[in-house]
Amino acid sequence: MTAVADLGRVHLVGVGGAGVSVVARLLAARGADVQGSDAVEGPALAALREDGIRVWVGHEASHVVSPSGEPLVDTVVVSSAVRESNPELAAARAAGIRVLHRSEALAALMVGQRAVAVAGAHGKTTTSAMVATVLSACGVDASFAIGGTVRVRAADGTVTAIPGGHLGDSDVLVAEADESDGSFLNYAPTVAVVTNVEPDHLDHYGTREAFDAAFVAFAGRLQPGGVLVACADDAGAAALAAAHRAGGGTAVTYGTDPSSDVVIGDVDPGVEGATATLAGGPLGDAPLALRLSVPGAHNVLNATSAVVTAALLGTAPADAVAGAAAFVGTGRRFEPRGEAGGVRVVDDYAHHPTEIEALLRAARPVAGEGRLLVLFQPHLYSRTRIFADRFAAALALADDVVVTGIYKAREDVDPAVTARTITDLLPATASGGSVCAVEDRVEAAHAVAAAARPGDLVLTVGAGDVTELAPVILADLAG
Repeated sequence: MTAVADLGRVHLVGVGGAGVSVVARLLAARGADVQGSDAVEGPALAALREDGIRVWVGHEASHVVSPSGEPLVDTVVVSSAVRESNPELAAARAAGIRVLHRSEALAALMVGQRAVAVAGAHGKTTTSAMVATVLSACGVDASFAIGGTVRVRAADGTVTAIPGGHLGDSDVLVAEADESDGSFLNYAPTVAVVTNVEPDHLDHYGTREAFDAAFVAFAGRLQPGGVLVACADDAGAAALAAAHRAGGGTAVTYGTDPSSDVVIGDVDPGVEGATATLAGGPLGDAPLALRLSVPGAHNVLNATSAVVTAALLGTAPADAVAGAAAFVGTGRRFEPRGEAGGVRVVDDYAHHPTEIEALLRAARPVAGEGRLLVLFQPHLYSRTRIFADRFAAALALADDVVVTGIYKAREDVDPAVTARTITDLLPATASGGSVCAVEDRVEAAHAVAAAARPGDLVLTVGAGDVTELAPVILADLAG
């Protein structure tokens, strides 16, 4: 496996992306000569410049090769979103420069480390951040590569926002393991956490069977003596754990199911923060009280996997459970964006039906006596087409819903799939509230702001640029 020292000068294409910027920051912190480019200016580029990393706006072949075609860098790193027609990638191919996928560069950072790789169709960012937070609370300064800012509360109550790329002083590295394109199979972790195995990214895998097989292969990538940590409350993850054990591997399951190795009991999703008890497996038989600073039963599951992982890495279970309370959240995961006119606005990355259902169930008690309003931007035409009925069912948990145009990301436009693909299946919410499709995202923001009343909670939801609409909504509410 390639190590960081072997990469030479590294150019990262699309360095402003959440996943790629994290790798750039970690590579630079480990002493690599790093540069990169992105199509547009953004806050990530400014942060990278502050770290001393050279970045350009715009993709040009001259960033990687000289006018005569001689290589100017040793390695080019790309994500799955970068197409072969990209001038930098095309120039690197022509010049014979080594090209690595982002996951391969991250795998290089794992060489010589005890790596924790967190996989699952949803929950990866939050769980990865919780693992890093719990380890830090136990005195283990882990390096981490997480697709979002990590917010941690110190003992004095102050909250610190840590960028998604952090170089720690221990031998532990925590990383999200992205299954969307199969690139998580480049990792060989010490601990593999699987939050769920629920079908997604079928545009890449084609079938449920192929999706499941990729997770079996991921578990098979564990280092000798490595452990699979899997959620027993998810049928797919539970089946994965059983198959891994049948093949001679070691697994620890967690969940509310009494047959789990670590049993979760007395779950209260809370408003200020969820609580539960944990017992069994590496945590010991005596119940331990878990108190979180974030709400939601789904976060109890995420935190449990983090506590189990920390215990497997040698921390005291009681310290690990107590450390989970320091986690305040990550960027774009139930992130408060402001309040105006008596209306609170919160942003969330949820883009799969199960994620949206978990988000709305957690948000309902937070809304209190107010209504729950959602501005949802679907992510990918293929996902919208495949899960349209499930999106409608999940969004029905809100009071009023506005669905805006689809964020195409890496896909070409499919004119047959629109916001109405979802709203036509949802004439009204379960509470009898309104549902409408507004293709223009700014007009959609105006629509949800116009519908809001004092005391309401507004959520901007999706993995695309819907996050940019919170200021629009707040401005309307203030006006």
